[in-house]
Amino acid sequence: MAEVGHLVVADVRERIAAARAIAVLTGAGISADSGIPTFRGADGLWRTYRAEELATPQAFTRNPRLVWQWYDWRRGIIASKQPNPAHVALVELERRCAHFTLITQNVDGLHARAGSSSHLIELHGNIWTVRCTDCGTRSVDQRVPLPLDRGLPSCGRCGGVLRPHIVWFGESLDPAVMAAATAAATSCELFLVIGTSGIVQPAASLALIAREAGAWVVEVNPERSASPAVHCWLEGRAAQMVPRLVTVTEPDGSSC
Repeated sequence: MAEVGHLVVADVRERIAAARAIAVLTGAGISADSGIPTFRGADGLWRTYRAEELATPQAFTRNPRLVWQWYDWRRGIIASKQPNPAHVALVELERRCAHFTLITQNVDGLHARAGSSSHLIELHGNIWTVRCTDCGTRSVDQRVPLPLDRGLPSCGRCGGVLRPHIVWFGESLDPAVMAAATAAATSCELFLVIGTSGIVQPAASLALIAREAGAWVVEVNPERSASPAVHCWLEGRAAQMVPRLVTVTEPDGSSC
């Protein structure tokens, strides 16, 4: 049984500072602090549709224009938001740590916009990347709004219909992407979970993989998750708590 509880932030900060290999898993909670809704549940309702009704291969086959209209709406919301202090703090942590991997369940691209790139694994894809349904070619499209009145987005190589490069409900994660995330979890000394419930698979398995490999697992969330892998839970929102874990001193000036 994991010993879950509140530890002094300074203790966690010291462990982070001493670790030479750190892996971080982020979820919707870190993006919520930038004002991005989860797009699931009541705050993600669009017209009369729920995310679970639109983010599926079947929905795209039935009505690709409707699915693209929904994603165009989402892209417009995300484009108006900015990375928050938690995103920025993780960029600083990457700069300091010898072996650092940032794994995210989010598709909004805010980690990359903040400056995380070379060691960033996007488990569920990226809303700004599109993929051809015929030839599989991927490309970046950051237009907001998309010119859907002129037709569906199409592939510049073969003319096929493009889809968002996102893992939809009913689809499996890219094996290579999951393998990279698993490798990071297996090899890290400290595994930091931020803004995610820790129960959605397969991402939820990463914390347990890290713990079983000997890593110390820290969770930052307003509420404690049900994950049995966590050694330490720090209560708080990502934008407030994560910068405290990366800074050398507390806001009041006291050193760790």
